[in-house]
Amino acid sequence: MSDEAVSDEEGLLRDLERFRRELLAHCYRLMGSVDEAEDLVQETYLRAWKGYENFDGRASVRVWLYRIATNACLSALKHRSRRVLPSGLGAPSDDPDAPVRELDGEVRMVQPIPNALLDPATIVGSRETLRLGIIASLQHLPVSQRAVLILRDVLSFSAADTAKVLNTTSTAVKSSLQRARGRMAEVTPQLEEIVAPTDPALSALLNRYISAIEMSDASALAAVLRDDATLQTTGTSTWFSGLETCLPVLVNHVIGDPGSWRMLPTAANGQPAAAGYQLQADGSYAAYGLIVLDLTKTGIAGITSFGDPGLVARCGLPLVLRVR
Repeated sequence: MSDEAVSDEEGLLRDLERFRRELLAHCYRLMGSVDEAEDLVQETYLRAWKGYENFDGRASVRVWLYRIATNACLSALKHRSRRVLPSGLGAPSDDPDAPVRELDGEVRMVQPIPNALLDPATIVGSRETLRLGIIASLQHLPVSQRAVLILRDVLSFSAADTAKVLNTTSTAVKSSLQRARGRMAEVTPQLEEIVAPTDPALSALLNRYISAIEMSDASALAAVLRDDATLQTTGTSTWFSGLETCLPVLVNHVIGDPGSWRMLPTAANGQPAAAGYQLQADGSYAAYGLIVLDLTKTGIAGITSFGDPGLVARCGLPLVLRVR
């Protein structure tokens, strides 16, 4: 291999790698799954590597990569049902002691994406469009409208560049965008003003929540939950709304005795989160999964629990805690 060929390959790798994390966020918004997004970014890079010699330079490398990634996602979505959160499957339960309705594998759940996997600039610049509520709302759109909305309103692609990515016309893009915006206005929950996860007030609130869970302190938990708080666990269709219902569920069916849980602060979807660990017979704590929180300046508005230890590892945290 000549020095020139080596240099070209090195330049290609640099061009491709600098877009990896933002492409992951893009695929995640389309798919609603970090697992699928990671697979599709890998597929995008394989396609880009194989097809780079045919790249004619008429579009930027970024637009070219987004075209590959978007079309890979659209192909993957053709025969897949939309992903949901429990709150998208029906009304909340008003009985804190009601049996939880487990779901079979045919109902696909939205997954969170740990901040550790994303470019900090992406989180700061478009935090609102990464929130769990928005990701779940995007799933209501037909996949082509979802792609147009993300490219135009999240990534600020021009109508012409969006048309290039989707192999359509600018007129079709504008029409699809109008329909997508209208549908999102119907299905998106009211979200409060975005507050950075590093805000001292929210950091203090997160720490109070963690302490209340670890100490099994019902009074402390009641003090951090808003009256309109929601509680949902993926893998079930049962969810709860309102402090009067959520608090008994947490106290009587989740947190157990003091010391049953350990929690580590982290972040996902541009939001504060906690990695949950459950006490084991040998005294260690094994990763349960990720709890994503809607924290506001007036308290916790929502708790969404994902029982997947792999999400803890993706946050860069250990799967086992050993407490002396």
